[in-house]
Amino acid sequence: MPVSLSHPARRLFIRRTAQLAVAGIAAPLVPTPALATESDVRSLALDHTHTGEQLDLVYAQGEQYVPDALASLNHFLRDHYTGDVGVIDPNLFDLLHRVRLELGVSQSFEVISGYRCPTTNETLRTTRSGGVARRSLHMDGKAIDIRLPGVPLSELRDVALSLQAGGVGYYPSEQFLHLDTGRVRRWQG
Repeated sequence: MPVSLSHPARRLFIRRTAQLAVAGIAAPLVPTPALATESDVRSLALDHTHTGEQLDLVYAQGEQYVPDALASLNHFLRDHYTGDVGVIDPNLFDLLHRVRLELGVSQSFEVISGYRCPTTNETLRTTRSGGVARRSLHMDGKAIDIRLPGVPLSELRDVALSLQAGGVGYYPSEQFLHLDTGRVRRWQG
């Protein structure tokens, strides 16, 4: 019986293989003689609510980001309306990773929106009843709209706020949280 890419054993195998590959590539760049520990590895698991795509990867080890992983994340978080791919701020990935660590969970974030091209942003801003900023950080690859299955949205919000790492927009009626790497602020939509 074939194992799907989303099967937990397959995902674990892929994650461990990627970690070993990253260790082999990044070890010469890291100034420590030993291989990085598990805590030095930063990973993300994402499910896109609009495209149906899933991604589970190691994007950094120690102080080194993995270029191929960043490219995969940029593509995954592309504007799902136009297909335009932006460059996502790696600090946003670190923020998501920290949120998962603080919550002590490993499940995938559900992504509602990542990068938005200016045309999409303007269309959404003028056709929705608010909630889309004229100069949205989504256009700069510094914002993401997410939820985390099994975690109450208010708990997700509280953890994000406690990190003091950027903006946190709480949208309980739409069931998502906006996170960004801009200045520290909060709002409710």
